[in-house]
Amino acid sequence: QVYLVESGGGLVQPGDSLRLSCTASGLISDDYAIGWFRQVPGKEREGLAAFDSNDGRSWYVGSAKGRFTISRGTTKKTFFLQMASLWPEDSAIYYCAISIPPPRGLAIATVFPGDYDIWGQGTQVTVSS
Repeated sequence: QVYLVESGGGLVQPGDSLRLSCTASGLISDDYAIGWFRQVPGKEREGLAAFDSNDGRSWYVGSAKGRFTISRGTTKKTFFLQMASLWPEDSAIYYCAISIPPPRGLAIATVFPGDYDIWGQGTQVTVSS
C-alpha cells in the first residue's frame, strides 16, 4: 500500500514563494504519475500539476502555469511543488496524489482529480499580509 504525506505548508506573505513536499512510502512501482491539487472549502478540488515517472515530463493547468514547478527528488520517493508569486487566492489545502499507472495519452495533461487513486492528507497554505 502506498502512503503519501505532504509537508511544507504554512503562512506566507503575498509575493512569497513556498515549496511543498510529498513523501511516498510503500512505492515500488516505476509506472505512475504524481499530481498536485488544491481545494478551498466549498469548492471543487483543483488540479495544478502532474509528473509522469516514465519520462519525467510534467504538465500544468490553470493558475499553476508559469508559477508552479513540479519535480521529483533524487531518492524518487519525494516530490515537490515549488510555488512562486503567491497571492491570497492561492490559499487552500494542497494535496498530492498518485495514479498507478499514470493516466494514459492526453489524460495526464488535464490533471483531473478523478484519475488519481491514493491521496495524502493535505497541507494548508495561507497567503496573507
